[in-house]
Amino acid sequence: MDHLSYKTLTVNKKTANKGWVIIDAGQGSLGRVASEVAKILRGKHKPSFTPNADCGDNVIIINADDTRFTGRKWDQKYYLTHTGYPGGQKKTSPRELKAKSSTLLVERAVRGMLPKGPLGRELFRNLHVFAGTEHPFAAQQPKELTLNI
Repeated sequence: MDHLSYKTLTVNKKTANKGWVIIDAGQGSLGRVASEVAKILRGKHKPSFTPNADCGDNVIIINADDTRFTGRKWDQKYYLTHTGYPGGQKKTSPRELKAKSSTLLVERAVRGMLPKGPLGRELFRNLHVFAGTEHPFAAQQPKELTLNI
């Protein structure tokens, strides 16, 4: 006889109800958009959120060219990388990174807000960033999402 009146349900990769969401990157500043995207990728907006599983939605970000920073971050902010060799530290400003590819700015901001480790790498594969409004995922019928930021 089952004496519990409730069962705690946990979501795994097979039982996750994953959808597709499309977000315009020009809706707010880069950090605010990236934090909302990270929540959606993680699945924290769903009542069936499970911390150790990929239960979030697939996210398409369009208009990565329209990303904004507040203040003077275009000139004062910088990203550090290291080659692994002595004296191999490199600085890159957001202006230089956007000149290379505007999608790198958004990807880098979202990746930093995801968990570190195998789960974070798996969640990052659900992110698709495009510089303009064109994207090849029309067959998935993504829902347009406006952020309240």
